[in-house]
Amino acid sequence: MAEEVVLLDLGVSPFGQRCRIALAEKGVAYEYKEQDLDNKSPLLLQANPVHKKIPVLIHDGKPVCESVIIVQYIDEVWSDGAPLLPADPYARAQARFWGDFIDKKIYEYGTRLWKLKGEAHQVAKKEFIEILKVLEAELGDKKYFGGDAFGYVDIALVPFCSWFYTFETCGGFSVEAEAPKLVAWGKRCLERESVSKAFYDPVKVYEILKQVYGFE
Repeated sequence: MAEEVVLLDLGVSPFGQRCRIALAEKGVAYEYKEQDLDNKSPLLLQANPVHKKIPVLIHDGKPVCESVIIVQYIDEVWSDGAPLLPADPYARAQARFWGDFIDKKIYEYGTRLWKLKGEAHQVAKKEFIEILKVLEAELGDKKYFGGDAFGYVDIALVPFCSWFYTFETCGGFSVEAEAPKLVAWGKRCLERESVSKAFYDPVKVYEILKQVYGFE
């Protein structure tokens, strides 16, 4: 009997894109169910009653929530494909650290660029650029964050490349000027089919976020 894999998701979500990339990297067939967050489905509310958010991976009727946890779950369950997390315990811990850093910093500080005004906005821009520089320093001259192999940290970060245009437009700066190696890394990642198929058009992201948040 074939296993049932369902992903409750929203196309523009960078968190959902992580799951789609991980599933594609592992070659896992799944059913995609787009969600309306203004009118949440009974399935979403049942599968994620605590946060009531996407993405949710439902594997043989059992829900797994939170994108980085879902990516780790995918890596462990479908272990036949290339690993997303390194085998070495220390390297694995470091990958999880950077995944957590991305989770806590990029989205939260990026959204401040359109939520704040005046001096607070300038502070937010400076802080966000510093976050980009920290990530660029960690990447260094490596092909991917884990070295030659595309993996967990890349999956955690690359969906946000589709949001860079919005961050730049609202922040009044250039990501490429501030972190050129990071932009070059993003372009390398986009050469992978798993990433390109999940990637959302940056201009569409801007239009959607502008409508949702009402910024100018």
